[in-house]
Amino acid sequence: MDAPTLLSDTREKLGLLRQNLQRVFFGKPETVNEALIGLLSRGHILIDDVPGVGKTVLARALARSIGCSFSRVQLTPDLLPSDILGVSVYSDRTGEFDFKRGPIFANIVLADEINRTTPRTQSALLEAMNESQVSVDGQSLPLEPPFLIIATQNPFDFEGTYALPENQLDRFMLRIRIGYPDREHESRILRELPGRVDLDGLEPVLHAADVLALQEAASAVRVDDRIVGYILDLVEATRRHDQLRVGISPRGALALRCAAQAAALLDDRDYVVPDDIKSLVVPVFAHRLGANTHLYNGQARGIESLLADLLATIAVPG
Repeated sequence: MDAPTLLSDTREKLGLLRQNLQRVFFGKPETVNEALIGLLSRGHILIDDVPGVGKTVLARALARSIGCSFSRVQLTPDLLPSDILGVSVYSDRTGEFDFKRGPIFANIVLADEINRTTPRTQSALLEAMNESQVSVDGQSLPLEPPFLIIATQNPFDFEGTYALPENQLDRFMLRIRIGYPDREHESRILRELPGRVDLDGLEPVLHAADVLALQEAASAVRVDDRIVGYILDLVEATRRHDQLRVGISPRGALALRCAAQAAALLDDRDYVVPDDIKSLVVPVFAHRLGANTHLYNGQARGIESLLADLLATIAVPG
């Protein structure tokens, strides 16, 4: 397949996927784009917002739009790691232990309300998110690609939540915030009830092979050395900032590069521009940073304001 045909095929598939999501998730095109960026860049997605704004609808719609295996885990305080990974069960017939796979063995895993379970159970996801495999009973079991965890969480100061540790947050490619809909789209939600009616009838528009091809196309998007330098300038600025005790790790820098490649592909380009970087700094970086003063500590909007200040002071490559 030649380059123009390949580009046209990619454009068509991404258009179908975007349209399918917008059938049930109204009025938030930027949020839909960020979810697609996570999928294309092989990154896991954390959807963080107050209850009732459509976090689970967006996650389920993305999963249903792709003809891949899907599982949903409702994370609760009494959930155990084995409830996610699986458990070995003794068989009277064979006299051996048989491993019963848990819900982590799916292409798309929805971890609903991830911060309502204990840190011990949260940590069961770490190896899966980082290495696409899990270790059970001394064996390493691979997870079939494409593999994507979409986690939802309520704000950490809500009752009954456990803050996610930094090492877990660092494994999410990006954090998405949805926000309240405007009056026009909320009126449409009230009339059409998309989460109850349309979501159940949502049909897949892509299959696993299509997703893998799109991920390969995203990873082939060109990144100029000046763009790499711009990313490094931003990363180093977070590490030097006197209001931050935790700056951006190399994993975070790589996440920004990969997310920018996916954003370029969604914008029908085969090269990254500075605007791709600027639009993704907050969703890729904000949840990875730790503040060391009361000014920003625990205040996501304060961290985002800090990042906006950094973007305003760091020179953009020509």
